Amino acid sequence: MNDADVSKQIQQMVRFIRQEAEEKANEISVSAEEEFNIEKLQLVEAEKKKIRQEYDRKAKQVEVRKKIEYSMQLNASRIKVLQAQDDLVNAMKDSASKELLAVANNKNAYKKLLKGLIVQSLLRLKEPSVLLRCREIDVGLVESVLEDAKQEYAEKAKVHAPNVTVDKHVYLPPPPRNAESHDLSCSGGVVLASQDGKIVCENTLDARLDVVFRQKLPEIRKHLLGKASA
Repeated sequence: MNDADVSKQIQQMVRFIRQEAEEKANEISVSAEEEFNIEKLQLVEAEKKKIRQEYDRKAKQVEVRKKIEYSMQLNASRIKVLQAQDDLVNAMKDSASKELLAVANNKNAYKKLLKGLIVQSLLRLKEPSVLLRCREIDVGLVESVLEDAKQEYAEKAKVHAPNVTVDKHVYLPPPPRNAESHDLSCSGGVVLASQDGKIVCENTLDARLDVVFRQKLPEIRKHLLGKASA
């Protein structure tokens, strides 16, 4: 083999090596680009996922805040309605309390009422001896109907007439000085108690009004609510 053949063969080997190197380099380049694109896609998807999660989290926070605000507004509206109802109910009760003041002004009617209240109280207590308290200004009226009240009770309960002592040391509060007065007062009626004070029957006009209002309050509220809805 002469020098020319050797040189030719060397050149062929160089070309082969160069071609193989170029092909390998292309393979490496393509593989690296593919890996880069895959990694880039993964990073992009991961960031998209983070963004979606953050958006969902904030959307939920906004929704929760809206629900809380709505609930607070609804509660505030309900409280206003209830307060308005309470104000109206209290105004009705105050109006009824003022009208009670006129009851005692009609002496004949009030005298009959006092007798009925005493009989009713005696029937509730069913005690042989009781203490009766009234307003100082009602002592005369109470004493004028007391005997009749005792006899009526005795007939209804089929017992002996009880011993009723009118307390002239401690009286019920006086009537209010005027419609706007907030001092301790009593519109009329009586309070009867057993001699030992363990059993008490409060039968004043104010106490009876309180009882009626407590009993009728659901009906009153229902009526007011119906009017509000209408």
